[in-house]
Amino acid sequence: MSTPEPSPRPGPSSAPGGASSAPEGGSPAPQGAAARPARFPRLRGSSELGVCALLLAVGVLVLTDALTMDTVASVRGPVGPRTVPVVVGAALVVVAVLLAVDVLRGGRGEAEGGEDVDLSEPGDWRTVALLAGVFLAFAALVGPLGFPLAGALLFWGSAYALGSRSHALTRDPLIAAGLSVATYAVFHLLLGVHLPGGPLMGVL
Repeated sequence: MSTPEPSPRPGPSSAPGGASSAPEGGSPAPQGAAARPARFPRLRGSSELGVCALLLAVGVLVLTDALTMDTVASVRGPVGPRTVPVVVGAALVVVAVLLAVDVLRGGRGEAEGGEDVDLSEPGDWRTVALLAGVFLAFAALVGPLGFPLAGALLFWGSAYALGSRSHALTRDPLIAAGLSVATYAVFHLLLGVHLPGGPLMGVL
């Protein structure tokens, strides 16, 4: 009596039906778009270069406007109307160049995680509308009321729109008035930038 011979076991590269699960060479065949080479691989992920271009354009615009500004000879000096725009424009150009160099070397900004902001919640359009109204009111009142009064309303209204309620009628108006007068003094008296004084022109 003869015993039946054992059937051979399928190997790791064989599949039911005798077909091989992988092509020759041991690597799976690429599928769909995964096999296509990426277009413009050097520019992929370099969207920060657009930010660099924007910063550079704004910096050049600020510098050009500052250097072509007409100034009165009596207010020229180490600190004048051109000082702040030149500093800001030069800083924008330097930041744009440094950021472009970092991006071209492979630096990437981390993705915005939203911190403690719930990105699924809708926007607070009430606050946006209040802030827009405050800025429009400032633009309309800065002429007749002058910068000190209109600026105080701007600072106080912005604080109120952003949620300051408990001190809206006590501390906030005093802080807003102080900031407005200090801003007016720095720009009008020290830097020589003319700002409308309004009824307080003879006082300040």
